[in-house]
Amino acid sequence: MRTLSWERIKESGRPFLLHGGRVVRGTDGPARADILVSEGGRIARIAERIETGPEAFQVDVTGALVSPGFVDMHQHLDKTGVLKFTPNPSGTLQGARDAFAKYARTAPPEDVSRRAARTMARCLARGTTAIRSHVNVDKDAGFNGIEALAQLRSDWADRMTLQLVAFMTPHPNQDLAWLASNIDAAVDQADAVGGTPAVAEDPMRYMDILFEAAVRHERPIDLHLDEHLNPERPLFGAVFERVRKYGMQGRTVLGHASVLSALTRSEFEHIRDQLLELDIGVVTLPAANLYLQGRSHDMLPPRGLTRVAELARAGVWIATASDNIGDPFVPTGSGDMLEIARWTLLAGHLRGDELATVYEMTTSIPARLTGLGRDHGLREGAWADLVISDCDDVSALVAQGPDRMQVLARGKPVLGGTELPCTEVRAMAETS
Repeated sequence: MRTLSWERIKESGRPFLLHGGRVVRGTDGPARADILVSEGGRIARIAERIETGPEAFQVDVTGALVSPGFVDMHQHLDKTGVLKFTPNPSGTLQGARDAFAKYARTAPPEDVSRRAARTMARCLARGTTAIRSHVNVDKDAGFNGIEALAQLRSDWADRMTLQLVAFMTPHPNQDLAWLASNIDAAVDQADAVGGTPAVAEDPMRYMDILFEAAVRHERPIDLHLDEHLNPERPLFGAVFERVRKYGMQGRTVLGHASVLSALTRSEFEHIRDQLLELDIGVVTLPAANLYLQGRSHDMLPPRGLTRVAELARAGVWIATASDNIGDPFVPTGSGDMLEIARWTLLAGHLRGDELATVYEMTTSIPARLTGLGRDHGLREGAWADLVISDCDDVSALVAQGPDRMQVLARGKPVLGGTELPCTEVRAMAETS
């Protein structure tokens, strides 16, 4: 056997066969299979044994775990990396919102592109092949963020799926008429409609603006909902009313939902049952909620997360995501979804035998909630967006993480210095 570098595979543009990996498909344990990757970067075939012709490289990954790429379905790429410019001495959600609003008034448009591209590259190197980013559109940021990220979405289409949420952001004394008059132009450039009703001065009118635009443009809804711990003002009922009114069942996602942990069990169970009935997804953001929530509590400060374990065990579609990376909302972050998965298990009070559940919260569940369909996953016809690692199974992947791994994005190796050794069984074109 001769050494075949991942760089050579990337440069060749030829189809190749991943031979002998332990492939993760569904909830069963990994099973040995070959994967044929087409010249166009899609999975052409998965089978126990595949014979290839002279046009394809054959690469031995015997014993390696092969899993689909991670899906980070809630980021804020317009904010990423601004920490040193946006001090937030209070450490609170409102403090972070004020800090970024001040920065956004003077930040040049190219600043967004530079910072976002750097974070996207870090995420991709760590196995994230799809990101959904909420992007502020308001009187402070204007359209700078969404225009910059729309261009990145196009520029990065050969290596990453980037979805944009038009995050129509209300601020104190913000005129909702401005948001209403600008939402169509924003949603034209976006893949989903979003907002944060709890901070709007008129949350009912605000939500109507969002839902009406979603219906008008045939986009899904992805809200920041009740990112607080005040049991006196949950907005779930108002959201459910609008999901029914506007026919948004199966097309609505609620991020944070922190207040569920502050409600009584009976109140929570009533909301849980409606989430199931209306096929509404939930996203927990452990980094942000651990950092921002509960700072006013003198004793036993709450974790700030939603009821992660109870929602997951009840069958609610719940994903986990990074939220912010290196900004006043979350000053840390490496772009590693396995790190977020561990925080989710620990802070969300899941058990050690639920590591595979958390894995699903970073892969198949967010892929479903973002509508990636058959483009994601280990199935024929999907993009060859893969994480190949030296882990025994998905539980080990989450619990300890890999010592060595190789990411494939659209069938091309992502090169970053931690690649698995790549051994050639056959260089068919050279031996034929």
